[in-house]
Amino acid sequence: MHAQIVLFDGFDPLDAVAPFEVLHAGGAASGAVSVELVSAEGPRDVVGGTGGLALRATAALDPARADLVVVPGASGRIGDPGETPDQAAGTGEPNPDDTIPVLLGRTLTTGLPALLKTAMDDPDVTVATVCGGSLVLAMAGLLEGRHAVTHHMGMGMLDATGARAVRARVVDDGDLVTAAGVTSGLDLALYLLEREVGPRIAHAVEDLFAHERRGTVWRAAGPVPAGF
Repeated sequence: MHAQIVLFDGFDPLDAVAPFEVLHAGGAASGAVSVELVSAEGPRDVVGGTGGLALRATAALDPARADLVVVPGASGRIGDPGETPDQAAGTGEPNPDDTIPVLLGRTLTTGLPALLKTAMDDPDVTVATVCGGSLVLAMAGLLEGRHAVTHHMGMGMLDATGARAVRARVVDDGDLVTAAGVTSGLDLALYLLEREVGPRIAHAVEDLFAHERRGTVWRAAGPVPAGF
C-alpha cells in the first residue's frame, strides 16, 4: 500500500505527522506500506499553521500512484463555528491571524480539489482525512451523501455541505475513511493498517507507540439502533 499525505499552506502538523509515523512504522514492520508527503504543487517546503512549522513535500499528489491519500486539517485561530464555506474562502499566504475555516477554504483556490476528485472517483484509491481534512473535501463538493466526521466544532459545516455527519472517532465509508479531532490521526492510521495490512501489524505499531486506540470505528453495517 502506497500512501500519500497531502500538505497545504496552513495544514495542522500533527494531522499529517501522526499518520505518517504510524504508516511508516507499519511499513517497517511489514514491508507492505510506503508513505510520502506530497502537495498539489509538487516538491516544496509547506508552512503549517502552527508557529510557522514547515514540512517538506517530496513529490506531487498523484492519485494514479497512490493506494491511500490522507488529507489533514488546518491549524489556526478557531474563528466563527457558524462560518459558511463561502465566508471561509480567502486568498493570500497563511498568517497568524488566519482562522481555520479561512485556511481550509483557501485550498479551493489551488489544484488540490481537482486532484482529490480524481482520487475519490477511483474505486482503487482510499481517501482518508483527519480533523478538518474532511471539510476540505466537503467544501469542494466531494462528500455529498457520504458518511463522514470532522472535529466536533466543524460538524455543522459538514452537514451544510450535504455530507451525512456521524459523531464517531473514525468513520469507515468504504473508500472514504474520516477521523475526528486532531489526535484521532493516530487512531485513523492504526485502523487503516489493521484494515489493509492486518491486525498483527497494527497491534505491533500500537504497542511501539504506547497508544491505545479510542472509540469504535463506525461503519454502515449491522442493525440500525432503535430509540437513539
